[in-house]
Amino acid sequence: MRLRLLATFLLTLCILIFPLPAWGQSKYYAPPLSFSNAELTRRDFSGQVLRAAEFSNANMDLTNFSKADLRGAIMSASVMTQANLHGANLTNAMIDQVKFTNADLSDAILAETILLRSTFEGVDITGADFTDAIMDGAQIKELCKIASGTNSQTGIDTRDSLGCP
Repeated sequence: MRLRLLATFLLTLCILIFPLPAWGQSKYYAPPLSFSNAELTRRDFSGQVLRAAEFSNANMDLTNFSKADLRGAIMSASVMTQANLHGANLTNAMIDQVKFTNADLSDAILAETILLRSTFEGVDITGADFTDAIMDGAQIKELCKIASGTNSQTGIDTRDSLGCP
């Protein structure tokens, strides 16, 4: 009897400490990463999977996101001076009110992103794909002045993705 009680107690304790995943949920599921309000200057996130990660109000000067998977990421109100986003996938990301200064957005995928009120000073957008991105008219006009190239991953021309005349 005592052995059965001890076994039941230990099993209950194990379930409380190490809960089983819900049906249909992967045992490798992890919640999105949060870097909100973080100082991320010179961090290297190149090639990393950062889907739905949050980088709101972060300082990302000189940060390397080259070829990173940032689909669905939130980067609202962040600073990205000389950040490297070459070849990064930012599909469905929220990148509003971000200050891109001398940033490398070449060959990046920014399809269906929200870029409202973001600034693009001295950026390289060669081959970037802005298909269906939500942007201000003034942003599009400024980016069309420097738009060129074709995205190597999607085959979309940068000027076409911006709707440049």
